[in-house]
Amino acid sequence: MNFDDEDLRRPFVAVINPWNELLPGHYHLRQLASHVKSGIWQAGGMPLEFGHIAPCDGMADGGIGNHWILPSRDIIAASIEIMVEASRLDGIVALGTCDKIIPAQLMALARINLPAIMVTGGYMMPGRLNKESVGIHHVVERYPKWKEKLIADEKFHRLVDCCGPTPGACGMMGTANTFCCMTEALGMSLPGNASRGAVDASLYRLGKQSGRQIVSLIEEDIRPRKIMTFDAIENALFVHAAIGGSTNALLHMAAICHELGVSLPLSHWNDVSKKVPHLADITAGSKYTMEDFGAAGGVQALMHELTSILNTDVLTCTGKPLAEHLRAATNWNSDVIRPLANPVYPEGAIAVLFGNLAPAGAVVKQTAVAAEMLKHRGTARVFDREEAARHALAEHQISPGDIVVIRYEGAQGGPGMREMFTFQAQLCGMGLDKSVALITDGRFSGFTRGPAIGHVSPEAAESGPIAAIKDGDIIAYDIPHKILYLELDDREIQRRLDNSKPPEPRITKGFLGTIYPHIVSGAGEGCILKIR
Repeated sequence: MNFDDEDLRRPFVAVINPWNELLPGHYHLRQLASHVKSGIWQAGGMPLEFGHIAPCDGMADGGIGNHWILPSRDIIAASIEIMVEASRLDGIVALGTCDKIIPAQLMALARINLPAIMVTGGYMMPGRLNKESVGIHHVVERYPKWKEKLIADEKFHRLVDCCGPTPGACGMMGTANTFCCMTEALGMSLPGNASRGAVDASLYRLGKQSGRQIVSLIEEDIRPRKIMTFDAIENALFVHAAIGGSTNALLHMAAICHELGVSLPLSHWNDVSKKVPHLADITAGSKYTMEDFGAAGGVQALMHELTSILNTDVLTCTGKPLAEHLRAATNWNSDVIRPLANPVYPEGAIAVLFGNLAPAGAVVKQTAVAAEMLKHRGTARVFDREEAARHALAEHQISPGDIVVIRYEGAQGGPGMREMFTFQAQLCGMGLDKSVALITDGRFSGFTRGPAIGHVSPEAAESGPIAAIKDGDIIAYDIPHKILYLELDDREIQRRLDNSKPPEPRITKGFLGTIYPHIVSGAGEGCILKIR
């Protein structure tokens, strides 16, 4: 391997680089990693690069491939643990961009607890279709209208051609950018990392700076558990509330907290949403993109607006407290990042609902729900798989006022807890998101908008009440009051559960068919792996 004695006298630094040619968010990481390694060399360290799997949520959405996406998180975390512990290294720089990769890396860093820093890979620049900023989610939303000849072929294909013009995370506040922002808010990446474009030279300079900084962290023995304290986790939750972050964060933060030995009750998300309003509207359907968010000052500017709420004495990966960084932050555009006195929405991103349909909780991104759908009572239309619901939607068999139920899509029953993004995006594309709600034990993309209530727990495969619903039942929810209710008495629900029969497993081989359903926990615990 051509090492000499000088190489071997230096601190060994793992450079974890999940670059591949299958994932747009990671396609540029080979170049970014080279800058990180340059910084490590400059500071006197010895960089040692290795990779791990990194599948793409967006490419897997809407098909059988999405069953493998959430399980990949725990496989990634374990693979990093194995490689680092077997090699006995001194520190870690982890590069990542996308939905399950960053949470998996944070889980591993918490578990291993060697000096570490994250370098998140930046966002994809928006595409331009005439005068409109467009992203990948526009293709899914407009697909039904194109299929029905309501959008011309030429215009739709132009949209496809321009919707993803560069590498990087999808250019709005999906799960990828949500976790890039939360990583910075945790103090695990350098200030300004999350708000840089994947093709921006400043990101590559920051990568080099991160390489130098890891050597300082090794020298000062600053480890992830010194940084990712409960106060830092709460800061990340505050930022999540203010950016209208993805519902997937509830799964991943629970899993990260499990590795840290920190308690994070599901109900705490409601406490955070009451305390922190939605300040930056970069969600699907907004006129603003991550490029606008970055130009306004990004996470540091947002945290500056939240200074009175944040825990500012926490340590960051710079070796300095958060307060020192926030003094230098400026909000350059108060339309993109609103002040506390003028929020987009008076509460934060997430509402956790409870009731006889979700005794262990359910989750909705309340900031993405139209005012007229914050409370709703409707007739159930029940499907045991997302594909069946999509077929009914395409055949116009779902009517305004309905509440669609998609079940047996949880971590155990799916298996793998697929995203119901494709159904919900097509529902929005057909203009039904202001009259039709969705309830599921599956999960959602960060792109999702409308009354999409997911993570219903216990899931159908655990004989949760969602398994008892029949077509024609009445379901009611009240997001402001955090209620989700099936209008049946407990005895009837139990009678139906006693007589219910789950569908045959659709995956019966390999890790996902023979192992994962038997060791994965419920959504409220973050779908962690444990002996049950």
